Amino acid sequence: MPSPQATDAAPGIPAAPGGLPEIGLPPRGATRTRPRDRRRPPAAIVAVLALTGIIAAGMQTLIVPLIGQLPVILGSPADETAWAVTATLLASAVSVPVAGRLGDMYGTRPLIVASLVPLIIGSVLCALAGGLPMMVAGPAVQGLRMGVIPLGISLLRQVLPRERVGSAVATMSASMGVGGAVALPLAAGIAEFGSWRAMFLVFAALAAVALVGVLVLVPPVRRAPRPGERFDALGAALLAGTLLCGLVLVSKGAAWGWTGERVIGLGAMTALLGVLWAIQQLRSASPLVRLSTLGTRQVAVTNIASVLLGFAMYAQSLTVPQLLQLPVSTGHGLGQSMLQMALWLVPGGLAMMIVSPLGARLTAARGPKTTLVSGALVVAAGYGLALPLAGSAVGLMAAVIVISSGVGLAYGAIPLLIMGAVPEQETAAANAFNTLVRSVGTSIASAVIGAVLAGLTTQLGDHAVPTMAGFSVTLIVGGAAALLAAAVAGLLPRPRRRRATGAPAAPGISLR
Repeated sequence: MPSPQATDAAPGIPAAPGGLPEIGLPPRGATRTRPRDRRRPPAAIVAVLALTGIIAAGMQTLIVPLIGQLPVILGSPADETAWAVTATLLASAVSVPVAGRLGDMYGTRPLIVASLVPLIIGSVLCALAGGLPMMVAGPAVQGLRMGVIPLGISLLRQVLPRERVGSAVATMSASMGVGGAVALPLAAGIAEFGSWRAMFLVFAALAAVALVGVLVLVPPVRRAPRPGERFDALGAALLAGTLLCGLVLVSKGAAWGWTGERVIGLGAMTALLGVLWAIQQLRSASPLVRLSTLGTRQVAVTNIASVLLGFAMYAQSLTVPQLLQLPVSTGHGLGQSMLQMALWLVPGGLAMMIVSPLGARLTAARGPKTTLVSGALVVAAGYGLALPLAGSAVGLMAAVIVISSGVGLAYGAIPLLIMGAVPEQETAAANAFNTLVRSVGTSIASAVIGAVLAGLTTQLGDHAVPTMAGFSVTLIVGGAAALLAAAVAGLLPRPRRRRATGAPAAPGISLR
C-alpha cells in the first residue's frame, strides 16, 4: 500500500463534484472568515489580490526602458548598471520561498502586507536615486515583492467559497501577464515624454493603494505555528546561497566567459551549496521546503513543466521586442520606437486575463492536467505562427496574443495541480517553490536566447545586430520548449475516479 507521499494528492483533500479538489478549505487550526461576508465580497478579495499581482509583475518590467539610459543617467559603465536588473531578480528568487514558508506558519495576509511595504520603499529609493548604489539598492528592496503572487493564491484557497477558487486562482495567475503588459508601455511613455523618476513614484502610489486594499478588504486567517514548528534559518541561508550563485552564473556567464575561472567557480559553488541544502532539508524536522512533498509525481512533473513554460514564455519576451525595434535597414527589423513596441505587446498581456475564466471552465470540466497540456500546445502554436509572420508588427502581435493565451491557460492550472497534491499547511511554500522554478526557467531562457542571438549577428554600422536566422532559431527553441512542456505535463498521474456512490475514491483532481 503506497505511503501518503506517494499518492496523487495530499491526504485530507477530497475530490469535489466539478473535477477539482476541495481546495477552498482553510489550513488546519486556522480561523476562517465566512466567505459570504457582505462586508468582504469574494469579487473584492479577488480584485485586490489580483492588483497586488499586477503591481508586483509590473515592477519586473518597469526598469526595462531605462536599461540603455542608465549608464548616462548614473555615470557608470553598462556592465555595472546591469546590476540594477540583476539585483531585483536575485532578491525575488531568495525571498519567494522564504515568504511562502512564513506564510504557511503565520498566515498569508501578514506576509502579503510585509511584501508590499518594501515594494513601496524600493520604488521611492529608485525615484530618489542619484547614483549607482541607490539604483541597485532600490530594485533589490523591490525584489522582496514577488512573494505576493504565491501568497495570494494560497490565501484565495483559504477565504473563498470552494466554487470560486478555480476561477480566482486563474485570475491571480493571469495578473502576472497583465502587469507586464500594462507596465511596459506606461514606463516607456513616461521615460520618453516625462521624468523617469515619475514612473517609480506612480508605482509606489499604486502599491500603497493595494496595501490599503489588502488591509481593508482581505479577511485575516489567523494561524499559529504548530507545536515544534520553527522557521528553518539554515535552510533559507543555504538556499539563498545556491540561488545567488546560480543566478549570477546564468546572468553574467556570457559576459565573463563560460570557460572563465569565475564562471567555473560559481558553478562548483552552486552545486555544492545545492547538495548541502538538499541534505539539510531531508534531515530537518521543520524544513523550509519539504522535499518528500516536492518529490511526489504530481508536484515534480508540474514543476518540471513549469520550468519549460517559464522558458517558453520568456523566449518571446526576448525575441519579439528586438524584432520590433531593430532598424528597417537590417532587412528584418520593423523600426518601432520603445513606446510603439510596448503598445504592440499590450494585447498579449490582456489576452492572458481574458482567457483565464475560459481556462477555469476547462479545468472544472476536464481537470487542470488537460488545461496545462492545452496551454502548452497553444504556446507552441503561437511560436509556429510567429515564424512566417515575423515580417510585420501585426503578425508578431497576433503571435504574442496566441502565446500569451497559452501561458494564461497553463499558469491558471499550475497552482491547482500544486494545491491538489500538497498538505493544506504547505500550500504557500509549495506555490512559492513553483514560482521560483518558473523564474529559473526565465533565467535559463535569458542565457540561451542571449547566446543564440549573440552568435548569429551581422554588422550594422559600428554595431553587431542579430540576424533573422538568429531570431528564427530562438522562435524554434521557444516552441520546442512549449512542446516539451506539453509532453511532460502528459505524464501527470491520472487520479482515480469517484465511486458510484458519490464518495471520492481517492484524494486528487478528477480529469473525467
